[in-house]
Amino acid sequence: MELPQQATLFTKTDLVALAQVLTWFDQFNHPAIPRSVWLQCQLALAEGFTNAVRHAHQGQPLDTLVEIEVKVLKQCLEIRIWDYGVGFDLEETLAKMPPISDTTAEGGRGLKLMKHVADYLSYTPTVDGRNCLLIVKYYSDEL
Repeated sequence: MELPQQATLFTKTDLVALAQVLTWFDQFNHPAIPRSVWLQCQLALAEGFTNAVRHAHQGQPLDTLVEIEVKVLKQCLEIRIWDYGVGFDLEETLAKMPPISDTTAEGGRGLKLMKHVADYLSYTPTVDGRNCLLIVKYYSDEL
């Protein structure tokens, strides 16, 4: 099985689509990427997608698209998730959040989990009126 270098998925704003997103991400579960890195990226992807649906696209039609792109580079995996939400200052929001203490809570941990998993995390507006969540996870320089 050859490891894809890049793939893009467009999906509706619906939490039911999370299963499709995770199945699509399975193509990156490859021996060239350490299993622990892939699992951490899978978690970050699930959290990022869920946040786009629940928060960024809250009140928007189900056919509002969430775009997801994964790139495999020599040293890392890059995950980008685009949404059409209002946007917010990620660093400021993270700084105001309490530490993760209740591991059984239904919500409120996604940003902290992504920050913990990612080696680099950003959320920036784009020129086309969307926002881009970028998750970068380093693993090796020998891919």
